[in-house]
Formats: sequence, structure tokens, C-alpha cells
Amino acid sequence: MTSAQWFFDSAGASSSAVGETVKEHRARIALEERKRAERRLLDLAEQRSDASTPEMRIRSWEKMHGLRLPTDANHPILDVIAVATRLTLAQVLEEQRARAARRSAPPQTA
Repeated sequence: MTSAQWFFDSAGASSSAVGETVKEHRARIALEERKRAERRLLDLAEQRSDASTPEMRIRSWEKMHGLRLPTDANHPILDVIAVATRLTLAQVLEEQRARAARRSAPPQTA
């Protein structure tokens, strides 16, 4: 096998399963998309659940968006976080203060 043959033979194997038909590939992609959509719905439910603490709801929001809760108490995204998590702005600010207190606390030794 020449190096050019090896390159073209192995290049296709990385993007889809070897021997997979176009129809099977489409079905697999559709299944993956449905799983992502289901996961997103579960994440949204967790983010808004009354059974979850404000800390858990905010962590869920952070995970979904790949962002961290800002440290600035006047940051405009805090209102967005409150609405998305079904918390009050006061609850979001309280979580912000709790995190700041944990960061500034001296490390505990075991």
C-alpha cells in the first residue's frame, strides 16, 4: 500500500464508522441529535427545578453556557441568570456573596 492510499483509506475511517452506509450515518447522526436535545431538556429542568438549591441551579446554568457567575454585583448577566434559573436577583446575589466568602476564607487543613 502506498502512502497516498493509506492516507485516503484512513481519512474516511475517522469521520464515520467503516462500512457504514449513508442511510446508517444519517440515522446515527439523528439519534445523536435526539440525545443532545433530551440532555438539554433535562439540564433545563434541573436549572429551573424548585427541588434544586440556588447553588445547584446556578451551577447548572454555568455548565449549560460554559460561563461562570460573574464576581461583579452589578453585572447585567445576573438578571439573565435569575430569569433562566427561576431565582430572584437577591438569591443570585446571595450565591455570589457566598462564593466570594469561600474564596477569601483561609484554606482548611485536614
